[in-house]
Parts: sequence; C-alpha cells; structure tokens
Amino acid sequence: MSKTLTLIHTTHVVVPVFAALCQRYLPGVRVIQVLDEGLLQATIAAGYLEKAVIRRVIRLAQSASETGADAVMITCSSIGPAADLAANLVDCPVIRADRVMAERAIATGSRIGVAATLSTTLDPTMELLRLTAAKENRIVEVTAGLCPGAFDAVTGGDSATHDEVVRAKITELSRVVDVVVLAHPSMARAGETIREAERTKPVLSSPILAVKHAAEFLGNC
Repeated sequence: MSKTLTLIHTTHVVVPVFAALCQRYLPGVRVIQVLDEGLLQATIAAGYLEKAVIRRVIRLAQSASETGADAVMITCSSIGPAADLAANLVDCPVIRADRVMAERAIATGSRIGVAATLSTTLDPTMELLRLTAAKENRIVEVTAGLCPGAFDAVTGGDSATHDEVVRAKITELSRVVDVVVLAHPSMARAGETIREAERTKPVLSSPILAVKHAAEFLGNC
C-alpha cells in the first residue's frame, strides 16, 4: 500500500516547486498539496505568528492525518513554529521543511547568512538556526539579509526581478559568511541559477532537502 504525504503551503509560488521534487524523489508516494494563502497573509499583516494562525495550521495538519496522511510537511518558514507545535498534537508525523536545511547549515559552518524576502520569515529562520546550534552545542553567528521588493515581485508574477534581487543578496552575504540559507522555498530557483564562477559559498534551500528527507522517512516507516 502506497504512502501519503500532505504538503501544506502558504503561497501558490511554491506548489510547482514541490510538485516537481516530489515527482522526482517520491515516485511511489501519493502527494496531496494543500494551499492556504491566508495563513501567510495574516502573518504578514500582524507582523508575527498569531495564535489564530497556529490553530489553523494545527487543524489543517490534523485533518490531513485523519484523512489518511502518513506524514504532513509544513513548507513555509513564516509558520515554522506552528509546525513544531503541530508535531506534538497531530496523530501523524509533522515535518517542518526548513529544519533539515538548518541542520545542514549548522554542520557546514559557524557563520551563517539568511536571505529572506519577508521579515516574518527571516526572524523564525534565524531563531531556528540558533536553537538548532544550541541543541548541537555549537556557537554560530547568524547574519540577516532581507531582500526588499522580492516578495512582491514573485507574488505578482515577476520572477525575474525576484531572482535578481535574491542573487544579489546571496552574493553580498557570501562575502562574510560560510554558508547562505534561503529562508523561503520560493527562493530555491534563484539560488540554483547562480553561475558556478560566482558561487563562492554553499547555498542551501529547504525544498530539495525536505523532500529527500521525506523520501527517507516514508521509506523507513
């Protein structure tokens, strides 16, 4: 009997990204993609992760579990802390997509740059890196890199401008850090299109790392 993985997204931009990765790395897994853009919109409006949004995330994850999901993945870093809470309350495993990326970053270097297009994603990503480092008894220096205008560009359909702004920020951060973390799954493409000659430091994004992790996890459960 095939396994089922439910992905919970907060922006339509990442749906094709995860669809392609799941097709490649989870060929025998039934993948259900759930989109609730209101979760991110509410978080942006409030400037932080509200309790009402956390409750909605938990309800979505529990609903997925009750309808047969073997695992749920929360793909948005802005609501990442809600994924951690859901993991303790939902009946099936809940995967926080950016956690594997954080673990890889900590293992790669002590100076970590975080590129983000929203402050509501930048802050929880930096906090996750610090908590992950503390858990591993490592000392890290986390440098913030906000990409002004990039989020509005990509959500408005202007991927070229988004990618240009993100690539410039990656280049800037790479001068002072050991590894660059892309806080949003939607930034993955921009990271992949940096020319090898300009890729001076490792650049990590959550989609491919999270999907590979899910493939390993579902293969073992």
